[in-house]
Amino acid sequence: MTRQFPWPHRWPIRVYFEDTDAGGIAYHASYVRWAERGRTESLRAIDLPHQLMIQRHASLLVVRRLEVEYVAPARLDDYLLVETRIRRLRGASLDLDQDVVEEGGAVKARLKVGLVCVQAEGMRPVAIPEPWRTAFAEALEPG
Repeated sequence: MTRQFPWPHRWPIRVYFEDTDAGGIAYHASYVRWAERGRTESLRAIDLPHQLMIQRHASLLVVRRLEVEYVAPARLDDYLLVETRIRRLRGASLDLDQDVVEEGGAVKARLKVGLVCVQAEGMRPVAIPEPWRTAFAEALEPG
């Protein structure tokens, strides 16, 4: 089956009351949750969800490194997009750039995420299985 690779992947987010402090500003941890949703939905968009990797290969992608740069505050009721790009692919690991942006493109936060593929039992690194490896390679950002 030939898949279309919608990269960079864009996932819409609305800032809800639960995401904010008393002043209506998004909590710093909300960006991490939004980025996780964006990564999860990027895999669903190419018909290769996490659960399929677990079922077929007894392995999964886990976060090993996360860096967040907060650029501007997101506020209650803002409509945002989480843009996910694949920056680097190695044997068992994958590096992503994720931006949380307003619909017009103004950046709210930039995230650099390092993922590693591990065996579900024992959590030891293992090569990223096919067809995920090919999908990630095709989506790799130039440079």
